[in-house]
Amino acid sequence: MSLPDSPTGPSVAEEPAALFKRLLPPGEPAGAAQIAEGLDLQARARGGGGVGRPYVILNMASTVDGRASIGGRSGAIGDHADRELFHALRGSVDAVMAGAGTVRVERYGRIIPAAATRQRRAQRGLGEEPLACIVSGRLSLAPDTPLLNEPAAHVVMITPSQSSLPDTPARVDYVRARREGLLDLPAAMAELGERFGVRTLLCEGGPHLNGQLLLAGLVDELFLSFSPKLAGGEDATGEALRIVAGAQFAEPLELELLSALESASTLFLRYGVRASAPERVSRETMPSSSLAS
Repeated sequence: MSLPDSPTGPSVAEEPAALFKRLLPPGEPAGAAQIAEGLDLQARARGGGGVGRPYVILNMASTVDGRASIGGRSGAIGDHADRELFHALRGSVDAVMAGAGTVRVERYGRIIPAAATRQRRAQRGLGEEPLACIVSGRLSLAPDTPLLNEPAAHVVMITPSQSSLPDTPARVDYVRARREGLLDLPAAMAELGERFGVRTLLCEGGPHLNGQLLLAGLVDELFLSFSPKLAGGEDATGEALRIVAGAQFAEPLELELLSALESASTLFLRYGVRASAPERVSRETMPSSSLAS
């Protein structure tokens, strides 16, 4: 799903609630909240995403021609239904994670802007706000980042750096995980579970973070909004950024289609990520530069 168009996301109450047609498995149309609740992610987490780590879901959007951003941002890819499901998924997990580059470009603000959603989370035994996890190599986030200036936010910086951010209105903790000079994502994910009780984690990119997580065998599911748009063109590097970037897989990772929804010609696909063999991942195949400064 694409990211919201503003730091806190649009007010979905201003438009009629979207209905999603259930294509696979077939069923009655449903709203975003009903779809998200039906995923029963907390039960899946109890089944285990992996030994000593949270159950991890990637949530991304793509045009038909494979673009993951237009004009440097993902908001133009999605529509009203996409944004509703985006927020419903955020409302169903213990933590939301993104790379610092994505947080910076998309101007991340409060993870759950709607008070009604926070109340529903509390009624379901979740914290009112998901833990906001930012992956950053050099901790170069600007002090005016909306999320860091949200007093209700609890932010965890995942970094190999020993530096710290200046004091912010948000509560900020650190998971410092480093191995051979690079960010140790498996260790960081394990610490999120042990220190902060994270059982389910929704990763919103960007593509380089997605690639690192997949290479490390840390992803359980992929949610992909397949937008009925053709973007064409290239980014500043001369390439069209896709939902996974920077990763070099020894062989393609296999996915299993779990469900398919449709709304206004946008397809919402849910895939299971089949476990990759450990030999596919090595320090040589991990990107040497961070996705997130």
